[in-house]
Amino acid sequence: MDIHPAETRPARDSWRPEGCRRVALLLQGGGALGAYQAGVYEALHEAGVALDWIAGVSIGAVNGALIAGNPPERRVAALRAFWERVTDNRVWAPLPDGDLFRQWRHEASAALTMLHGQPGFFTPNVPNPWLSAPGARTATAFYDSSPLKATLEELIDFDRLNDGRIRVSVGAVKVSSGNFAYFDTAGMRLTAAHIMASGALPPALPMVRVGTDDYWDGGLVSNTPLGQLLDNLEGRNTLAFQVDLFSARGPVPRAMAGVMAREKDIRFSSRTRAVTDYHRRIRDLEMQLRQALEMIPPERLDERQKAMKQRLERLPEVVILHLIYRHQVYEGQAKDYEFSAQTMREHWQAGLADTRATLQHGQWLAMPPPGSGIQVHDIHKV
Repeated sequence: MDIHPAETRPARDSWRPEGCRRVALLLQGGGALGAYQAGVYEALHEAGVALDWIAGVSIGAVNGALIAGNPPERRVAALRAFWERVTDNRVWAPLPDGDLFRQWRHEASAALTMLHGQPGFFTPNVPNPWLSAPGARTATAFYDSSPLKATLEELIDFDRLNDGRIRVSVGAVKVSSGNFAYFDTAGMRLTAAHIMASGALPPALPMVRVGTDDYWDGGLVSNTPLGQLLDNLEGRNTLAFQVDLFSARGPVPRAMAGVMAREKDIRFSSRTRAVTDYHRRIRDLEMQLRQALEMIPPERLDERQKAMKQRLERLPEVVILHLIYRHQVYEGQAKDYEFSAQTMREHWQAGLADTRATLQHGQWLAMPPPGSGIQVHDIHKV
């Protein structure tokens, strides 16, 4: 699928809407669910969509680094290499078809991940942290994430990631203060440590030292990097693909397994709608202030008011295409650490299909007229 007819198709990864000055890809954290984001990117790549900024948290930071750290023609292959490496390819005994049997295999796969870790990602710490002396390397996490460092350094060209072609931001939390921070190529050079820090979810994975400070997974504070984009629009009309792995909406649980799954969805969906609604309210107030200033004769405005009026006259338009993974009925609270190859391929295919369907709505891709503010579209709400 391509959003352009063959005779007008642009060079690979060069398309953007008319009047759009920035295309952003925003990637939420979600562990094994992150294969959905890989499918999203494959659809964007085959449609030739240009990317100017990638912001990610946790597995979103990993996927973002794999994209930005490779040339366009190798990005999908790099994503596939990562996901095939870190998923479990064991052969399961045939089971009858149906949600119940699939749930059993889903839970068994997640249990094996807890026991053995995942290749190229993490391995169990020995001894267990409860049996480790305070201050020991194994005392603060159940797994060792050094395999992930080797995987990232093999699959990502960090010189390319930092060359400025695509801005990259990854979120993490400073352990000693609890403050959230973005590591951003706009102001620093990113390494594998920055990417790993963004995904160091305790108590499973160890904190990561960056400079003189230790960091944990950014999802502890904010699992969705939407605010980083909306706080830094810099006057540029922006098209953003917001890819969430946890849905804020879901059924009311009827058993404890459902309670655990629903709690995780709510916790890690990170108030995406609240962030969007907040910025929409701010934009409405800015528009009202602009209209009020336009009613005042120019000679009665002081310099500060004139500067504010000029800024408000240049407010950018923002279009957010919201892609949310819809979990399957057999997926429970372990869905973010169920790394079977079959499930990974299904997640990938879901992201690919959702994005292809979204790109069919050409009217969503067009920049709206001035004064439209922030517009949000979701293929699942059509």
